[in-house]
Amino acid sequence: MVPTKPQTATILLVEDNPGDAELAREALENSKFINQLHVAEDGVKAMAFLHRQEPYTDAPRPDIILLDLNLPKKDGREVLAEIKSDEKLKSIPVVILTSSKADEDVIRSYKLHANCYIAKPLDITRFFDVVNNIKEFWMSIVVLPHKGE
Repeated sequence: MVPTKPQTATILLVEDNPGDAELAREALENSKFINQLHVAEDGVKAMAFLHRQEPYTDAPRPDIILLDLNLPKKDGREVLAEIKSDEKLKSIPVVILTSSKADEDVIRSYKLHANCYIAKPLDITRFFDVVNNIKEFWMSIVVLPHKGE
């Protein structure tokens, strides 16, 4: 199978760990894909971004969301449930990218309609590989929905 042409994508990374956010940013920016990456440090900020509330009134609609589960203020499970129950947001693919490998987190995430679940590797090189694989799959192989659908 020949991959389709790489897409330009707007990505919302919801990650409270500054180190992981920076590693993801580096991995996404050092690629052949032209990405617009936005980072929300907690679930409340993520939902404000998605609903274009202050201070995110000019925020673009993301093509894909990379979501950590263990977040302050509003955890990733709540964010996922909110996204997938909102008619305007539910078509946005949500990739769970978290440190948890717990069966209950995996099962609950899929029951809440996560598009995939990936446990973050602890090794930096492996983390870059995982982010690159996410990028390759979601931006080169998958056809993403048009903005606003």
